[in-house]
Amino acid sequence: MAGQADNRAPYARIATHYAELIVSGELQPGTLLPSIKNLSEQWSVSTATAEKALRKLRNDGLVRGIHGIGTEVLDQPSPMSSGSQRQDRGRRTGSSWGDGERSDSHQAAVVPAPADVAQALDIQPGAEVVRRSRVYRDRHGIVAHSTSWIPARYATLIPQLATSERLTGGTSLQLIAEATGHPISHRVDTASASLLTAEYAQLLELDPDNLPAEPVVVMTAKFVDNNGNVVEYGVDLGGPGRTWRTASEVSA
Repeated sequence: MAGQADNRAPYARIATHYAELIVSGELQPGTLLPSIKNLSEQWSVSTATAEKALRKLRNDGLVRGIHGIGTEVLDQPSPMSSGSQRQDRGRRTGSSWGDGERSDSHQAAVVPAPADVAQALDIQPGAEVVRRSRVYRDRHGIVAHSTSWIPARYATLIPQLATSERLTGGTSLQLIAEATGHPISHRVDTASASLLTAEYAQLLELDPDNLPAEPVVVMTAKFVDNNGNVVEYGVDLGGPGRTWRTASEVSA
């Protein structure tokens, strides 16, 4: 473990290792992590580094410290991912799935563009677009309902974009970049909270007579290629109780 080639700080490598095991479900809720002394020995790091790794897991809400017992894995739904995070994950791994996730209910169709989608894609309202949707789930249920809106001209180059199956050979953005020769150059993300509507409840497979009162997270992502064309507009609707989380190192 400690010998893996990685540019991150040792404590971050340790924390990431256990975070992935927790989110995937390999480490079940209630499991105790190794003690600081054991972590230090297993990873060949100082006890201060091991303690910092456990502190990061606590700060991320994945574990809790129990005095006199140790560090316990918590049971909680994993956070949803933004379109940009899924793009980054797809570029690294070829899959948009997060740890412990799977996707189903893949559907695709060529439809007239709604007004908000047309504005995002910089096309005329009613122009043909490919609507691709899927549901991301983990062991707790729906993480997010995700819809990708793509100008129909790209389906002429890549017919599988309009088929109701998981894409092969890469993500939609990777396939479009390969077919056109224009890679994605930038993206624009938004995040907001929204009360559950009847449409949202249907997409999230909720009982319309027993809807949660709390709002849900709605995230959008607009992807633009190096020729200035908007090639995809994504809308991710988080399941009830799901949050969005991002983390980064801060330099002193």
